[in-house]
Amino acid sequence: MFFLLQRGLAAAARVDGFEAREGGREHMADLVQYYGTGRRKSAIARVFLRPGTGEFKVNGKGYTEYFVTEQQRASAKRSLVLTELLSSFDVVTTVKGGGICAQADAVKMGSARALVIFNPELRKLLKSENLLTRDARQKERKKYGQKGARARFQFSKR
Repeated sequence: MFFLLQRGLAAAARVDGFEAREGGREHMADLVQYYGTGRRKSAIARVFLRPGTGEFKVNGKGYTEYFVTEQQRASAKRSLVLTELLSSFDVVTTVKGGGICAQADAVKMGSARALVIFNPELRKLLKSENLLTRDARQKERKKYGQKGARARFQFSKR
């Protein structure tokens, strides 16, 4: 109990220190950002769009460093390129789960959703390109008595 109370007081002191140092809540209210969540298979991306110069970060790394192939990079920035807003926003993304390709598709969907919050008129364009539609395809489970989801063990008549 004392530990929690002590920890709570330390957090409160940090908040007070932040207010004195940075100008308080007014400073935080000035931060404009648009948020969207994207999902693909088991990958989940949280995408924040902030007005800026076009910097694109994924899990703290540059997107060219994180997404290795050109196809993954093109997929990740597709919604921003389509709307011609790539150089207007800084993109900060946190991605968890899945493989790299699924993560790139999750970033694509998350940025499309954030763009719709920024400008609802973009919805029609993004919807026509299927960037707002969740791809529901999942891995089919392995069945017992079989080698995989569909593959059977080799059959022998004799």
